[in-house]
Amino acid sequence: MTSSLLTPRGRPRAGTTGGGMAAGSTAPTRILDWRHPQVASLLRQIGTTADSGAATDPDRRTADLRRAHRVIAAAVQPVYSVQDERPVSEVLRRGRGSCSQRLAVLEAVARASGVATRVRGLLVDGTFWYPRFPRLRRIVPDQVLLAWPEFRLEELPPTTRPATHWLAVSELFGSLDELSDGRGGGFTNAGAETLFEALSRTAIDWDGVTLCPADGAACDLSAYVLADLGHFDSRDELFARHGQTLCRTARILAEPVLGRRLAAGA
Repeated sequence: MTSSLLTPRGRPRAGTTGGGMAAGSTAPTRILDWRHPQVASLLRQIGTTADSGAATDPDRRTADLRRAHRVIAAAVQPVYSVQDERPVSEVLRRGRGSCSQRLAVLEAVARASGVATRVRGLLVDGTFWYPRFPRLRRIVPDQVLLAWPEFRLEELPPTTRPATHWLAVSELFGSLDELSDGRGGGFTNAGAETLFEALSRTAIDWDGVTLCPADGAACDLSAYVLADLGHFDSRDELFARHGQTLCRTARILAEPVLGRRLAAGA
């Protein structure tokens, strides 16, 4: 049994209400504050600098983002933080962050290196997180708002449809079909592995378009998607329109505990 008591009130969260043709951007935002010295330090660890990705070679940009993902996975410990709007620089200063916050770090690195990003807003059923909180199911929110990043790896001619040139973070390490070959198993949402780590080894399919192996954990997660809220130029815009997963009071009460709890089951 999930709970709706801790979620924001008065926020429309049904159907596609976001900008399906969101253009994305490389500009810094309050969350993606990539001009901050903390982000500059991370860029040096990755081996790149701000605007170094200005070259339009998609393969190079993909390789840079894959390297950034590996560095972030090692540098930022996974915890159950509930403050989705925390600036990337603060996540890096703390050295720990939720799956959402670590994805934001990857977005900030992309924007700093000249790769435009946007996010797709997904409302995910809270039962998806049951394996991670087996004894706390009554307080798991009934809906979790997920900002799923997309990257524009090449410049677009004026006549090109923008929607066809975005790479979802799910496919950063290969197509969904390639990642669903079954060798590594699907994502169970249990134990130490989070969505952030899992996307580098298995298909994370929110749309049900992947032919997943019959045995092992599923890679088709579309059954958990309650609503597709569309695309937004930034996660700042998504959260401004739809709020965060938890209401403000719940975040204030939960963050001191969950923000330090390592993502390793419950």
